[in-house]
Amino acid sequence: MTLADGALLQRLQVLEDREAIRELIARYGPLADGGNAAGVAALWTENGRYEISGFGSATGHREIAALISGKTHQQLMSDGCAHILGPVSMKIDGDEAVAVGHSLVLRWAGDRFEVARVAANRWELVRTAQGWRVDLRKNALLTGEEAARALLSLPA
Repeated sequence: MTLADGALLQRLQVLEDREAIRELIARYGPLADGGNAAGVAALWTENGRYEISGFGSATGHREIAALISGKTHQQLMSDGCAHILGPVSMKIDGDEAVAVGHSLVLRWAGDRFEVARVAANRWELVRTAQGWRVDLRKNALLTGEEAARALLSLPA
């Protein structure tokens, strides 16, 4: 293998990593809207965390799955909802990555959809034997607070 071949393989790996991370984040909305609690939880590492402003945090697959199977999310699904995420910007550093972007939750209001939530999202991801997984997701409403806007900054 030449030096050029090695550089090409490295560039290809970065592109594959970016696509895998984008796909992982894109899967969240359909899984959540379909009520697939186990599928949502499987996006995280075994001890991964999900911090949601206004709702608290969940750690590990069981607690993350409970967010989807819990009363609040079940009511949202009964009302009719859509979780829309991305696009995201990201920085990959070996087996770790940070992705930042927006999420929107739409809720059916009987005759039209209304925006229920607009949030900043920071995804801290790690490469595992099963592929990329979320180690920490922070989600905060974009209500003008600096802390929420800070979630949208990528590391230098």
